[in-house]
Amino acid sequence: MEKRVLGVVLTMLGVLGLVMGAVKFVEHSNNTYDIKAICMYGILGLIFFFAGVGLIRGTRDMPNG
Repeated sequence: MEKRVLGVVLTMLGVLGLVMGAVKFVEHSNNTYDIKAICMYGILGLIFFFAGVGLIRGTRDMPNG
């Protein structure tokens, strides 16, 4: 149960990181992009997202009792 909750949290953090990377990509000024921030948010978002999905898929629900 705890692994599934951690998986959901990691997945949400991954989605948040990907959204923040997309926002940084869209909000550019004078045709300049903050490449470091975009890459950082994107890569960490992907890592968290796939780690969370892997935890959710890899754990089974234990029957009560």
